[in-house]
Amino acid sequence: MNETSTGDGPRRFDIPLPQPPDALRIGPLREGTFRSPLHEARTAVVVGRRLGAAILLCFLSGLLSHVLQEPPGWLRDHLPSRPVNGYRVTQGLHVIAGIAAVPLLGAKLWTVYPKLFEWPPARSVRHLAERLAIAVLVAATLLELFTGLLNTLQWYPWPFPFRQTHFWLGWIITGALLLHVTAKATAIGEHWWRGRAALPGRRAFLGTVTASVAAVTVTTAGQSIPGLRAVDLLAPRRPDLGSQGLPVNRTAAQAGTTAVPADWRLTVDGPVPLHLSMAELLTMPQHTAPLPIACVEGWSASADWTGVRLRDLLDRAGAPADARLRIVSLESSGPYAVTEMAPTYARDPLTLLALRVNGQVLDADHGYPARIIAPNRPGVLQTKWVSRIEVLG
Repeated sequence: MNETSTGDGPRRFDIPLPQPPDALRIGPLREGTFRSPLHEARTAVVVGRRLGAAILLCFLSGLLSHVLQEPPGWLRDHLPSRPVNGYRVTQGLHVIAGIAAVPLLGAKLWTVYPKLFEWPPARSVRHLAERLAIAVLVAATLLELFTGLLNTLQWYPWPFPFRQTHFWLGWIITGALLLHVTAKATAIGEHWWRGRAALPGRRAFLGTVTASVAAVTVTTAGQSIPGLRAVDLLAPRRPDLGSQGLPVNRTAAQAGTTAVPADWRLTVDGPVPLHLSMAELLTMPQHTAPLPIACVEGWSASADWTGVRLRDLLDRAGAPADARLRIVSLESSGPYAVTEMAPTYARDPLTLLALRVNGQVLDADHGYPARIIAPNRPGVLQTKWVSRIEVLG
């Protein structure tokens, strides 16, 4: 076996594979099966660059979301609490780009699917490796978009954890996409710019794809963009509908917190321990902050939250300025029954132990008797039914 390149001889990865006779070429493998002229490189490149942009936006915004929910140790004490709407914008873009990628992926696959029936299936070791890499890219992207769409509905019919799987699939897709673009760089470059002659039907096809992307975007983005709420026809959530004018992901009944103890007191476990009743909390200075509640499913809504500044409670408990917090809910179980908060959030003047929303006492589904609300923070970390705040030092 010749594994080196000598003159014009075969290179290591270009070794021809045994080929079957032409008699085995049957069914869709016959010449002329795919008659549309749009199954060609220029159309694939135009759709591909749009799809690539959507995937890249999804990846970057999803990475920000993951870091805010589960920061690495070196970053956890330095997460920014501003801009106030940071998480709302980035997570909204994440879901919007993911939904827009669905028709783009369909168009891309339609354009190139005759490649699936190339004969022979592999012309060389290099060609086989390239096809396997593309198979990984397509399979991972399909799974990522499918599970992401079901996540917006809060439906998880699979046995694996969604968030971790979604995160690592994002890395696999991004890496596979970069490899694919690198391998096809020459062909992409040849067809990147508009050709001299427009292929019949290409403009109509691309216009249809653009209209499809616009339609699904406009009819779903209203769950995070207030200006589009009037045409929010296909989104799974209407952020202006729900208890006290806000959606609820996890109800008090689901969390087992419908019966709050009559003698409930907030415990602040700091250098100066505090045990505060509702009446005592109400005697402290009350502040109102217009803040969004934004969730990983893509929806967000603004409300006026009223309560005690968290930093006032910490000062009263003698907590150091750089102290991290552990916040404990009355909820007995659940992935976010206990959360931690960096000092950048804890000391932000907009971060509240909220007792009221939109002028009304919190109802059970929104966290009565008290909940956390902070700027630029994922909704799952805005702990409801707070019972204890621990100063970690």
